[in-house]
Amino acid sequence: MPNDKRAVILVSGGMDSATAVYEAIDRGYEPYFLHTSYGQRTESKEHACASALAAAVDAADFLHIETSHLSKIGDSSLTDADMAVSDATLESDEIPTSYVPFRNANLLAMAVSYAEANDCDAVFIGAHSEDFAGYPDCRPAFFDAFQQVIDIGTKPETQIDLVAPFVDWSKTEIAKRGFELGVPYELTWSCYRDETPACGTCDSCALRLEAFENVGSSDPIEY
Repeated sequence: MPNDKRAVILVSGGMDSATAVYEAIDRGYEPYFLHTSYGQRTESKEHACASALAAAVDAADFLHIETSHLSKIGDSSLTDADMAVSDATLESDEIPTSYVPFRNANLLAMAVSYAEANDCDAVFIGAHSEDFAGYPDCRPAFFDAFQQVIDIGTKPETQIDLVAPFVDWSKTEIAKRGFELGVPYELTWSCYRDETPACGTCDSCALRLEAFENVGSSDPIEY
């Protein structure tokens, strides 16, 4: 399928956003990468992974934005060295300490600005159902509301679709789709605690390892 459309993709360096990249390409979009460093513990590793993925797919552009306000605001174990990253509690309905307050609204606002400036047709985000179980800014209703913000807050001639292709999917379903699309998961990183090796016990590691096990494959990154 020819890439006759353009999409900004929020690329964290993790497996969900990497799969979103390949999904966008498969749907005919030329990928414009937006990666942000906001003081998260593994920001150097995430940046390296996002850069490597951009090279792998020959991205049309790679925009790296460094922001400090999310870490200055704090109240997240991802950005506050005084808060411990909790071990996985996959059955809990509590909002985890890794939640960065209203992060996706901040990231999507930048992505929409970038998309409008580059005449892009869509913004992709890799959020999924096991995210919105714990993170309020990953809920389908949030993305529906943000689409209204985009429609109201951009130029009249601007048409940007907010696409969360996996919002109703499990991590396992994402991994399965990624293998179908040939996503190079060795170029991704999910750990919240460490840049190498991955801890294997935080929420993000646990969900990732469970997904790989469920699809009958081994995770190519180091633990």
